Amino acid sequence: MATEEEEEHGAASRQGATPAGWQSTIPKWIGVGLFIYASVAVLAQAKNFLVPIVMAFLLSMVFGPIRRVFDRRSIPSGVSALMIVATLLILFFGLLTALSVPVTQWMENAPRIERPIRVKVTDLSRSFYRLSQANETIQEATRSDPKVQQVEVKDEGVATSVAMLAPGVVTQFVFTFVLLLFLLASGDMFYEKLVHVMPTFKDKRRAVRIAYSIERKLSRYLMTITAINVCLGIAVGLAMWLLGMPNPLVFGVIAFVFNYIPYLGALAGIVVAGAVALVTFDGLVWTAVIPGVYFGLTAVEGQLVTPYFVGRRLQLNTVVVFISVSFWAWLWSAVGMIVAVPLLVAIKTFCEHVDGFNGFGHFLSERGAESDRPAETSGDDGQKNASL
Repeated sequence: MATEEEEEHGAASRQGATPAGWQSTIPKWIGVGLFIYASVAVLAQAKNFLVPIVMAFLLSMVFGPIRRVFDRRSIPSGVSALMIVATLLILFFGLLTALSVPVTQWMENAPRIERPIRVKVTDLSRSFYRLSQANETIQEATRSDPKVQQVEVKDEGVATSVAMLAPGVVTQFVFTFVLLLFLLASGDMFYEKLVHVMPTFKDKRRAVRIAYSIERKLSRYLMTITAINVCLGIAVGLAMWLLGMPNPLVFGVIAFVFNYIPYLGALAGIVVAGAVALVTFDGLVWTAVIPGVYFGLTAVEGQLVTPYFVGRRLQLNTVVVFISVSFWAWLWSAVGMIVAVPLLVAIKTFCEHVDGFNGFGHFLSERGAESDRPAETSGDDGQKNASL
């Protein structure tokens, strides 16, 4: 009888404790939700300030191993930092120069190109002819009465929009490279400060291991992707030249730059190639062949080359990558799409080295990648038990 009473009392106490447990859990989830909402709001509001800082820190971690190579050759960090930043500026202005003349011509010829595009699109969409005819009828009806006052809103034009955006872009660009220069010139100062702040020797070792692991993975990722993008740009440029497209060098540069953005970059390049082909060639066959060739080259790169050289090391969940690119594109536009994958690599590497975030790190990994770490851990445990 005593046992039954104790069981009933225990069951009653558990039933009574369940609502209290839920009451104690709900405020925690509310706090987490408010923290996430506030973080996204701050990232959106402080975009102009945070974007150059994030870019500078990512670039400093990418080029940190190169700076250490110069350090081992007794070259001061300030000199090596100046050499790295100068090289990046030369490459950037070289790409800008290669794109400036053709893009300027396209912008100047935009009003003349608009009519051929409209005519060809109309030929492809004859099913909407009645709708366009009705629209013309309405326009003629509104023009027939001279007493009706018409209000016309003129477009500011592409040149005006670029002129308005230029000061902010130049300011962020200068801020990024100046901060990158200071970060590289400071050497390993931040790593030393990180070691000094950590309380225990175990935490110090873990912090240094995480920092160097993120740096190594980001550096390998960017160097490998850059080499792949160069090859893709050369292939696309040659293909466009053989097919008779105007300014094939521009398409090579577009393929090189756009391919830093997963999924969406290739899609944007295909759209640009299709639009230029639509204006350049008379037949519809070439209008389909040009973007088809561009798609074929990017498909080979995305499905064979990049997974072989990059996928084995990163092992990222493709769905998470796409969501990450979309989220950062919504938050920080084009720059967000570029930094989405490096930020995801950094977060995944951090989670792999911290026990409390291992589950989230496995969630960011591709299928089957979570079985590698337990196997290594069990192997280490077996070695420890054997040594004991």
